[in-house]
Amino acid sequence: MALNNIQLNATLLKEMYGASLVEVKETTDKKTLPKAAIPAMEKTGSLKEWRMLGRQKKNILIVVRYPDNEYMPDDQLNFLVSVLGACRLSLDDVGIVNSSNAPSAFYKAMMEKFASTTTLLFGLTPQEFEMPVNFPEFQVQNFNNCTFLHAPVLERLEADKILKSKLWVSLRKIFNLS
Repeated sequence: MALNNIQLNATLLKEMYGASLVEVKETTDKKTLPKAAIPAMEKTGSLKEWRMLGRQKKNILIVVRYPDNEYMPDDQLNFLVSVLGACRLSLDDVGIVNSSNAPSAFYKAMMEKFASTTTLLFGLTPQEFEMPVNFPEFQVQNFNNCTFLHAPVLERLEADKILKSKLWVSLRKIFNLS
């Protein structure tokens, strides 16, 4: 790879250069930007705003990935709400972020933005979330003052009794349920 062909992701560029390159506000309207800048900014998520479903009263963050939905499909939301209910939680207690629609889909940015003490990843691995640690599905992992769990997409969990029971065992451990 030649030096002229090195590609850096948006998170790394932001860390390296901060505001020294060009300052663009997250809510910048596409009409005020040069046409050449819009595809690059859409790719890095700079035009997107942070959106969360729920109130996150108990500092629980749920990260999903559904590119065709603002948050998630209704069927998966209903399943997730039933899982939360079994854990004695509601949408008021958690915040759901669709990583496909977030300004950044990565660990560092989300932890800074939402300051969660528990983070559940559905359909994202720790590597895809760009965490500095890796761990298997359904393993409760404490890292950097936060408890993490990653599991398959909600569709698979709902359809598979074995996966659903593995999720339940992990959630019981996280939320101290009997």
